[in-house]
Amino acid sequence: MNDMPLITVIVPVYNILEYLPRCVHSITAQTYRNLEIILVDDGSTDGTGALCDELAAEDVRIQVYHKENGGSSSARNLALKHAAGEYVGFVDSDDYIEPDMYQCLMEGIRQFSVSVAQTGRDEIDEKGNLLPNICEPPEEPLIIESRRFMEELLLHRGDCSFCTKLIRRDLIPADGFPPDRLNEDFHLLIRMLPEIGKILSLPRQDYHVFYRIGSNSRKADRENFSRVYWDCVENADMAAGLVKRDYPELEETAFRFGIFQRLEYLLHIPVSQMRRDNVPYRKVVSYLRKNWLTAMKNPILTKKNKIYHTLFAIAPKKIRQIHAGLRRN
Repeated sequence: MNDMPLITVIVPVYNILEYLPRCVHSITAQTYRNLEIILVDDGSTDGTGALCDELAAEDVRIQVYHKENGGSSSARNLALKHAAGEYVGFVDSDDYIEPDMYQCLMEGIRQFSVSVAQTGRDEIDEKGNLLPNICEPPEEPLIIESRRFMEELLLHRGDCSFCTKLIRRDLIPADGFPPDRLNEDFHLLIRMLPEIGKILSLPRQDYHVFYRIGSNSRKADRENFSRVYWDCVENADMAAGLVKRDYPELEETAFRFGIFQRLEYLLHIPVSQMRRDNVPYRKVVSYLRKNWLTAMKNPILTKKNKIYHTLFAIAPKKIRQIHAGLRRN
């Protein structure tokens, strides 16, 4: 067995001139030296593509591919086709990592005989402020079986990000990440969970998310409604199907997840887009109305969830107008 298997680190890149050097240098500085680093320039228009080539000239481990713009998933999938590593990791181009992240992840994989290990993450805003944790890391190394990991994801306690993980390459299916949607990490991970079997979670926060307004799912314009909210609804329905097949004891949890994602959709959609010709909007409201009684009987949905569900089922546009007004005040 190779004591230092090759790790391929994949970085999709698009118009990120200011922050890319910090990201790449945090990877080249890893104490685990046996790395292949793939930068995929996804059709950048601000000179980022040339910067990728300059960074590659600094370190022979860096490879660069240039392509037409197609989104993060298509960039990741291109890199996966070229990846030579036995293990693969991902870093977003505005984020950065601790110097020993991959060393610790690989040591964990070897020590606990797992095929996937994850570290924790924190989030930092544009002013340098540390934001509240989305996912709390464990207090000690923790082995999580796939059924339990699915449950944690459905309860919004688990971490679906591929960026915090080191994964055995052959576990990733040939079609890779879905190129036509956001929330792509959740989509792919829940498909992979039955084959993964178990995941090691480390009591660390080695991955640093730079919370930048203007990234795919974070827009400052109130009228901009990211497609991620509808993609999350569709992913919830896919999760419900997988749960029914592989983890039927979690069906009530999966149902709660689907309701929650639909409430999130309605709590963020601009009032101007709540129209009869908006098919996703109509589908969300119709689902809430058809499944109202089941939701009221669900033991996992909170009282607050059920109140919102009831109100949105009765008068979705009016409730959204009131909610938007309260948020502005």
